[in-house]
Amino acid sequence: MNILILGATGRVGHEILNRALNDGHDVTILVRDKEKVTTNHKQLNIIQGNVLNKSDIEQAVRGNKAVISALSTDGDTTLTEAMPIIIEAMEQEGIQRIVTIGTAGILQSRTDRNLLRYQSNESKRKTTRAAEEHLKVYELLNKSSLNWT
Repeated sequence: MNILILGATGRVGHEILNRALNDGHDVTILVRDKEKVTTNHKQLNIIQGNVLNKSDIEQAVRGNKAVISALSTDGDTTLTEAMPIIIEAMEQEGIQRIVTIGTAGILQSRTDRNLLRYQSNESKRKTTRAAEEHLKVYELLNKSSLNWT
């Protein structure tokens, strides 16, 4: 299967990339810096670009059957800014399947059913910014026409 992986140079994304290649998939990755790519494989297509650039995303999704997003929430809003661009490009290209990595913080709290984990005393995190970013992406995907996990 032809798969686009976003966030492939990060800790989680790199693991997903290696597993996808080991499973025999043809993989495209969109990266800001090709020098950060440590994997070399005949079934790997590397596109240098930016997830916040609509034309870069459109180029990256073209020809793929699914998208996997392991985009980070490290200190910025790249994830929530990129997801509408990704969704639009996927819908235009007719790609229905996206898998995205999230945080358990947006699951229902076990101690207070009216709150999410990151909103309750169940969470020990000092900052909730990452969970808030993932919740926004969850809401965007939920409103989309995509088949998502």
